[in-house]
Amino acid sequence: MKLIAISSLLMILPAPVDGQQIPEDLIGDEHVREEFGINHFTTPSIKKLFEDLDGFGKLPYERLKRAIPKKIPRDRSLVALGLGNLIAEGFLIVQAEELAEIEPIGRAVLKQAKVLGAGMRVTRHTKSLLENSVLGKWENLKTELAKTQADVEAEMVLLRDVDIAHLVALGGWLRSFEIAVITVSESYSVKKAGKLARTDLLAYFLETLQGLEPKLRERAHIVSLTTGIEEMLAGFGGYDPAPGQKKSIAVPSREKTIALAQKINTLLEIIEGSR
Repeated sequence: MKLIAISSLLMILPAPVDGQQIPEDLIGDEHVREEFGINHFTTPSIKKLFEDLDGFGKLPYERLKRAIPKKIPRDRSLVALGLGNLIAEGFLIVQAEELAEIEPIGRAVLKQAKVLGAGMRVTRHTKSLLENSVLGKWENLKTELAKTQADVEAEMVLLRDVDIAHLVALGGWLRSFEIAVITVSESYSVKKAGKLARTDLLAYFLETLQGLEPKLRERAHIVSLTTGIEEMLAGFGGYDPAPGQKKSIAVPSREKTIALAQKINTLLEIIEGSR
C-alpha cells in the first residue's frame, strides 16, 4: 500500500529541481531505491557523494572529525540538514574504521530521524549499524547508511514534505564537500584540487535551495546557505550546462582550498547551531 501511496504522491508533487538535473554518477543504487518505493523520486546519494572522495587519498580522520551536536534544533529544516551531516559523518567513520564512533553516530542519526517522523523506519538501520560494526562488516555499514537516507526520503514523500528530503541530501553533500576540501588542503596537488570543481553539484544544490517553499527560503539559515553556495560556485567560474561547450574551471590554489574549507565550516556551524 505504501508503494501505491508514494506513486500517487509523485504525480502531484513538484519535481525536485526545475532545471538542473542530478548528476548521474550521484544517483543512488537502483535496488536500494526500489526497495523503498522511491525510484522515481531522487536526491543525490550521500553514499555516492562519499565515494567521490576515493580519488583524494587517505582521509585524515583526526583533522576531519566533527563533534556531534548536543542539541537538536526545533526547526525541521535545520534537523534535516543536520541529519544529512550526520549520515556523511557516519560514512567518514566507516571509511576510517573508527569502531568506537559507530554507536554514538547511530544514536544521533536515530534521534534526528525521530524528530522528522522517520524514527520507526530508521530504528532497524541503527540496530544493523551496531551489529555490523561489531562484526567489522564495513561495506554493510555503508549500505545501511545509504538505506537510512532512502528511508527518510520515503517517509518525507509520504508526509508530502519533499523539501526536507532535499535538505537531508544537501546537508550530506556539504559535509562531504568539507571533507574533500580539507583533505586536498592537507596534501595539495593541482590534480586533486581540480576534482573539487563539481560545479554541476553546486548548481544543483543552489537551484534546490531556490526551489524551496517561499517561506522556507526566507529563513536566515537558508539565506546563508544560498549565499554561501552562490559564492562557491562563482569562485569556480560558474556553471554552464550547455552540451558540447567546454568552460574553463578555476582550479583553486592550496590557499584557496583553506579559505573554502573555512567558508564551508561557517555554513556547517550555522546548521549545528554554534554560530
